[in-house]
Amino acid sequence: MKYNNLGLEREITKELANDLNHLLASFQKYYQNLRGIHWNIKGRNFFDLHVKFEELYTDANMKVDLLAERILTLGETPLHTFEDYIVVGKVPIGKNISEDDKAVRLIIDSLTELLKIERQILAKSGDANDEGTSSMMSDFITEQEKTIWMMNAWLGESI
Repeated sequence: MKYNNLGLEREITKELANDLNHLLASFQKYYQNLRGIHWNIKGRNFFDLHVKFEELYTDANMKVDLLAERILTLGETPLHTFEDYIVVGKVPIGKNISEDDKAVRLIIDSLTELLKIERQILAKSGDANDEGTSSMMSDFITEQEKTIWMMNAWLGESI
């Protein structure tokens, strides 16, 4: 049987789920970075950034769940161990970051990596007529592009 119950080609669906697992692993690293900078931020911008980082990690946590559920919907198993996240995830790891500029730069660098993966998935899911995955990637990309713009503006830089 070439097609699954969703009407998608099984082989391509398996590839998409694998790509989504790479994105999931990267999102988990991004989420943990956000928790770390939320906890450890110091300085004059503490109050504003502490709240912003909480907003971002809450959103990332929701996206992690959406990704895992999409992988399950496609008939595969989401990655779920820290070992997998470290090995597979492409987002840089931020350790002991308490300075505002470094924290914001970590967010920009992380989102840049996520966007690379998402754009690849968007192209592949479009070719596969996988509207569910395409729609999800499109929504993620739109939000993250705006966040990058805002973080760059905070740094006084342009994109």
